[in-house]
Amino acid sequence: MAPSQVDMEEEARHFSNVIATFHEYQKYSADQELFVALGYREKLNLVDEAILKNAEFLEGIVSGPGIFDGDDDDEDAPEDDVEMNHEHACNDGGHSHSHGHAHPEHSHSHDELYKPTEFDMDKLRSTLKQFVRDWSSEGLPERESCYTPMKDALLEHFKGKTDEEKASLRVLVPGAGLGRLAFDVANLGFHTQGNEFSHYMLLASYFILNRTSAPLTHSIYPYVHTFSNAYNKDTILREIKIPDVKVEIKNGTRFELVAGDFEEIYGQPDNQEDEVHAGQFDAILTCFFIDTAKNPLSYLRTLHRILAPGGVWINLGPLLWHFENNQTGDVSIELDLNEVKELCKTVGFDLSNEREIHTTYTSNSAAMLGYMYHAQFWTATKEIKN
Repeated sequence: MAPSQVDMEEEARHFSNVIATFHEYQKYSADQELFVALGYREKLNLVDEAILKNAEFLEGIVSGPGIFDGDDDDEDAPEDDVEMNHEHACNDGGHSHSHGHAHPEHSHSHDELYKPTEFDMDKLRSTLKQFVRDWSSEGLPERESCYTPMKDALLEHFKGKTDEEKASLRVLVPGAGLGRLAFDVANLGFHTQGNEFSHYMLLASYFILNRTSAPLTHSIYPYVHTFSNAYNKDTILREIKIPDVKVEIKNGTRFELVAGDFEEIYGQPDNQEDEVHAGQFDAILTCFFIDTAKNPLSYLRTLHRILAPGGVWINLGPLLWHFENNQTGDVSIELDLNEVKELCKTVGFDLSNEREIHTTYTSNSAAMLGYMYHAQFWTATKEIKN
């Protein structure tokens, strides 16, 4: 069959491109030499080495995760054991750990090698940056701008309490991430429970809290994944040493990290008689958390119900609604700040100490670009009804 006119035109274009490639050979090769002279190839080699070191570190996290084995739920374990207890909890005794930011479920057999998506790899890259924020000296400015005001407000609310009294007060940290805020609160002497749903965060927090103790044990290179906005190669190749402190809980203070969705674990149960969490916590600290809600009213009702009379809710964060414009069809309600505060009052919170705190979040401080959040801080107590 004779080729069509379209086929002949396509063949001609292809042949023309091949000819052009021959002509461009010398120019292309010369350009490559210019990049070599700049040290670009050497930089790429260094980036490859850093990625391999990151891979070795990440392999260590999952080499024996332990967190989902149930080994750490030993009720007879000594209270002064260095290990921080990671638990699985829910209202009905069993639930999945699939929740949070909209993403597809992965269905594949264990015999089938799973190929991670770009979404998966982005989560992993974010986890490396979260190590910087929570467990490095590099992350200290972010922790001081975010965690320090929250811890100060907690101590202020319970000032005058003895060490023994503080140890009996229960503090919840939802969206605990890699656990540093909850860890710090526990070391202030409060019985602390963190809550986290992300498997990435849970695996990483278990590793740092239970399988690492000495300071500066590990090296990571969290900024090698983008070449944009770099002053020089050191901007992206900086080595970050973690952790910045000895990972231990002082004085045997109780500290747990509960795996699961916040609303599934602490939300209203179907059976009203099973209100095990009502009034259970003397303080709740939410840092960059309330905007993870699909329905902020549901979060606020849960926070109000599980807070004990006389307790305090301490909040800091922006309103970067995580489910806005999601691709999974989840219904999401995005409120502005005034609406959130009005809803807090409607639910029954009395807000105070309201102020704005400017802070970054997992930012590369050595780069040319950084995002600044105008995060909102407040403390809240339950309104006393006559």
